Amino acid sequence: MVKILHIASEASPFIKTGGLADVIGSLPKALHEKGLDVRVVLPKYGTIEQHWKEQMVWEKSITVPLAWRNQFCGIETICYEGITFYFLDNEYYYNRDHIYGYEDDGERFAFFCRAALAFLPHIDFQPQILHCHDWHTGLVSVFLEAFYNHLPFYQNMGTIFTIHNLQYQGVFPKYFLGDVLGLDDSYFTIDSLEYQGQINFMKGGLVFSDLLTTVSKSYSEEIQTPYFGESLDGLLRKRRKQLFGIINGIDYDLYSPNKDPHIFLPYYDNLQDKSFNKVKLQEALGLSVDSNTPMIAIISRLVSSKGLDLVVHILDELLSLDVQLVILGTGEAKYEELFQQAMIRYPSKLSVHIQFDDSLARKIYAASDLFLMPSRFEPCGIGQLIALRYGSIPIVRETGGLKDTVQSYNDYRCTGNGFSFTHYNAHDMLFTIQRALKSYQDKKLWIKVFKNAIYSDFSWHQSAQQYTHLYKTLTFQTQKF
Repeated sequence: MVKILHIASEASPFIKTGGLADVIGSLPKALHEKGLDVRVVLPKYGTIEQHWKEQMVWEKSITVPLAWRNQFCGIETICYEGITFYFLDNEYYYNRDHIYGYEDDGERFAFFCRAALAFLPHIDFQPQILHCHDWHTGLVSVFLEAFYNHLPFYQNMGTIFTIHNLQYQGVFPKYFLGDVLGLDDSYFTIDSLEYQGQINFMKGGLVFSDLLTTVSKSYSEEIQTPYFGESLDGLLRKRRKQLFGIINGIDYDLYSPNKDPHIFLPYYDNLQDKSFNKVKLQEALGLSVDSNTPMIAIISRLVSSKGLDLVVHILDELLSLDVQLVILGTGEAKYEELFQQAMIRYPSKLSVHIQFDDSLARKIYAASDLFLMPSRFEPCGIGQLIALRYGSIPIVRETGGLKDTVQSYNDYRCTGNGFSFTHYNAHDMLFTIQRALKSYQDKKLWIKVFKNAIYSDFSWHQSAQQYTHLYKTLTFQTQKF
């Protein structure tokens, strides 16, 4: 049985700020169902809800070296849905009001990377593969080579590094190399951690890990180009034979409209029941109540990379149509304020909620006819996958994971599960929305689109199979255990 340890900065249901937590909360379960021994290690943040902390079992404490420091590290565990989660505790680093956004984030996550290696001999688990996620864990493979590979326990451990978003890399001043990481100047080169005169945690993961993955095939190709490559495209091209694009899935037990307790009426492939959810949401949000009025949803971080400048550009044109728009999310103040001001102008057609509310999100997925996601770039995207599951037809820009999961409906072949446009252009987007609205008016056609969407399979089954193959290939190549 292949033994995998996932190392990540967040995981549902314990701690979540974005899609990474959804992946780490659901992928291990899917891999476990494939017969792998999968476990997860996380920091023990102070913001983890108390009821989870009360379930944690204390194992022991160890001391973790970090350059000239020797830091306390507590080890605690929870078994959740058959998966063992380890929590590494250090109150100085993690007992704070937020999980990211501090001046010492570099030191905090350097400690986590070192601790994720140091704690292994103290538990009843010797992983064959360390699967690291995003910049917060980029130093694991670096530390493994620098400090642990000579020790028998660690010899031949394989490493995989997954890029969830290349935009966030963990870049810190040069002095980090010795003062925080405890590494010598041989690691400050263009072929190692050096990045524009600084230290780059993600680059460490990309250089030193055995294999690299990212969260969709198209994104794996895009990041090898200067436009999407965030100044690391040359390195990614160099490692292209070790780079694999595997699309994220979603947990179909968690996101299931036929048994979702948050929505007004459970349904599966029945448009009439879905329409009931729309009417109830219209009533709850104070929108005009009409089951025939198409409802468009945006559930997103309200930031420019999500294509919101396109939405702003055509917002008045869009709301002049026979349509309703529901927006849920938080982000840049300019978008929050603009949408709230627009709601005053269109009280019966626009409902804006500047918050994160999972229960309301489920109701919106269940009620909406269309789901708008016009991202400038999108490594994978979770929203469009949930929308497909709930029969809210995605309208997306053809980039990254959106391109790989949403195929534009073909009127002649009756294929496709959504609508898409290629160029990052507001009126191309508006034209595509109008095409989708026209299709909505043709009820026979719309039933076909709806069923194509809900019968799309983006559960973890296929992706977990690809990861399993990758793990076994790496284990075989390096003759593990």
